[in-house]
Amino acid sequence: MTDHIALCPNPLRDKGYQLALKAREMLEAEGYTVTVSPVYHGDGAAPPPAGLRLLPLEEAVRGAKLLVSFGGDGTILRVARAAMELDVPILGVNLGNKGFMAELERDQIDGLLEAVRGNYKPSIRMMLEAELWREGRLLLRDGALNDVVVSGVVHTIDLCAMSEETVVTQFSGDGIVVSTPTGSTAYSMAAGGPIVEPCAENIILTPVCPHALAARSFVLAPERTVTILPSRAGDRAVLSVDGGAAVPLRNGDVLKIRKSRHRTVLAHVGNKSFFDRAYEKLGERR
Repeated sequence: MTDHIALCPNPLRDKGYQLALKAREMLEAEGYTVTVSPVYHGDGAAPPPAGLRLLPLEEAVRGAKLLVSFGGDGTILRVARAAMELDVPILGVNLGNKGFMAELERDQIDGLLEAVRGNYKPSIRMMLEAELWREGRLLLRDGALNDVVVSGVVHTIDLCAMSEETVVTQFSGDGIVVSTPTGSTAYSMAAGGPIVEPCAENIILTPVCPHALAARSFVLAPERTVTILPSRAGDRAVLSVDGGAAVPLRNGDVLKIRKSRHRTVLAHVGNKSFFDRAYEKLGERR
C-alpha cells in the first residue's frame, strides 16, 4: 500500500501553511511521503513559504493513501471534487466555522497519525451528477457532494421540479436546493429542509422562500432522476454546483440531477456520532 499522504490546505484559512507544515513534519518523522497541494490560489491567498514545493491537487490525489483537508467544509468539497473518481479517503481538519464534515479541530492535529495508520472508519457519501441542457445540447456536467442550487438573482423565479415525468413541486420563489444527505445540514437545512443521516442515500428537494404554503421539502429515492425546469429565468437565475461559479440560466434550460456513479469517502475517527456533531455545530450541545 502507498505511503503517500496529500495535505490540502486552504491558504485563506491555514495562514502561512502553518498547520499543513506542522502535519508534514509530524508525518515525515513517521516515514510517510508527504505532498502539499493547496486548494485555492485566488485573491487573498498568501504565497507559500520560500522553498515549499507545491503539487497540483489533481496530481496529488492519484496514488495517495489519504487526503487531509485544512479549512472549512468548502475546502472538503473542493478536495472531494478532485478525488471523486478514485475513492481516496478524505480527513477534514476544521479551520472554518461549522465544519460538519471535518473530523478534527485545529488543536486535535495529533489525531492525524491514527488516521494515516488506518485507524478510521470509512464513511461512504453519495454524490449527485448534474447536467445542464440547452436547446438539446449538453452545456455542463458536474458532480456534487453537497448540493445543486438554482437561485434567482434579485427577483423571484418560477420553478418546476419533476421526477420521471411527474411534477414533484411547482412554485414561484427564490430558488431550489437539490441536496445529498451530506448536504442536508448546509443550505438545504437553512431553507427549512430535513436533516438526513449522511450515510443514507436520498435526493432531497428543498424550495427556497417559496410563495406557496404547499411547497415543502421532498425526500426522494436515490434511483430518481430530478428534472428542474426554470421559467422567467432570463437574466435572473443562476445554477451553482457545490458552491462553485454561478452559471446563468435561460428560459427553456433543462437541468437533470441524478445519483452519481462516483462517491466520496470520508475518514471517520474517534467516537463522536453524526448526531453529537450536529448538536455541537448547531450550538445546542456543549
